[in-house]
Amino acid sequence: MTTVGIPRALLYYQYYPMWKTFFQHLGAEVVVSEPTTRSTLAGGAARVVADTCLPVKVFVGHVLSLVDRCDCLFIPAIRSLKSKTYNCSKFLGLPDMTRAVVPESPPILEIEIDINRGRRHLYQTIYGLGRRFSWNPLRVREAATAAWQAFLNYQGLMSGSGLTPLQAIEDTTGTIRTVPDEPSNTPATVAATIAVVGHAYLLYDEHTNYQLVRRLEQYGARVLTPEMLARHELQAAVARLVGRAYWTYEEDVVGAGGHYLQNAADGVIGVMAFGCGPDSLMMEMLRRRTGSEQSTPFMCITLEEHTSETGIITRLEAFLDMIHRRKRRGVAACV
Repeated sequence: MTTVGIPRALLYYQYYPMWKTFFQHLGAEVVVSEPTTRSTLAGGAARVVADTCLPVKVFVGHVLSLVDRCDCLFIPAIRSLKSKTYNCSKFLGLPDMTRAVVPESPPILEIEIDINRGRRHLYQTIYGLGRRFSWNPLRVREAATAAWQAFLNYQGLMSGSGLTPLQAIEDTTGTIRTVPDEPSNTPATVAATIAVVGHAYLLYDEHTNYQLVRRLEQYGARVLTPEMLARHELQAAVARLVGRAYWTYEEDVVGAGGHYLQNAADGVIGVMAFGCGPDSLMMEMLRRRTGSEQSTPFMCITLEEHTSETGIITRLEAFLDMIHRRKRRGVAACV
C-alpha cells in the first residue's frame, strides 16, 4: 500500500478531510506530520532564504519531518479557485520550491488547480493524479466525488456548528489532536465576543501564534473565526468593502473581518505574517473600515520567527481590557 504524506501546514487546515478521503478511496494510506514545534520551524528556516515568510518556513519543516515516513508527498500548486482571482506566489511554486530546498524528499505528487483554465483542465488534472493509484476512471471519479462531499460536510460542520478546523477535523476524520501545554493560568476576567480573522495556517498553528485562540477562550472570550460564516456572508462583506475579491483567500480575511466588524463581535483581531504583501493589503482594508470612533475595535497581530510570546499575551490582555471598559461604559450609558 502506498503511503502519502501530507504536511500539517499551509492549506492542510482547509482541505485535509478532502485530501484524505480522496487518497483513501484509491487505496492509499495517509500520514500527517506532527503539530509544529520549535524544531520544526528551525529545520524549515535553515533550508530557505531569510526573506521567506513564516508559513513557508513552517511548511518546509513539516516536509522534513515526513521524509522517512512516506512513499510520496502530496503538494498541490493552487493558482486560483475562482475566476479572475489569484493566489500568492508561495502557493504557485510550492512543489518546485520543495524539490529545491529538500532534495532528499520522497517523490512529490503535484497537482495544479487553476479555475481560470476551465473545468475541463481541472477534471483532467484530478484524473491525472488519481491514475497514479488506479487506472480505472470510474474509481477515480468515485474518489473525487467522495472527497468533494467530505469537503462540503467539513465546511458545513464548521459554519453550522461553530467549530474551528481543528475541532471539525477531529469530528470528520477521527483524528486525535495533540494538545500542547495549557497557557499560563491567567484569571478569566473578560466576557466578550472576539472574532479572529486571517489565513487558517496562521490561526490554527498553535506554535506559531502561541495558542492565540485557546488563550482568548481561557480569558473568558467567545471566539469567532472565518470558517463559522456561510459563504454568502463572506461574499457579501467582500462586495461591500472592496467590490470583488482579487486574492484567492480574500474572503477569509477581508470578508470575515468586514462581517464581524459590523455584526456579532465586540472586537476583531487580524492575524498576518510578516512580509506578506497580500496580508498587508487586506489588513489595511480592514483598518480603514475601523476609522470611525464608534466602530468595533480592531487589532492586528503580525507573526514571524522572532515574535515574543510575552508580547502576544500583553497585547491580548490590553485589547480585552479595553473592550471590557467599553462594554462597562455602554452599560452605564444605557442606565
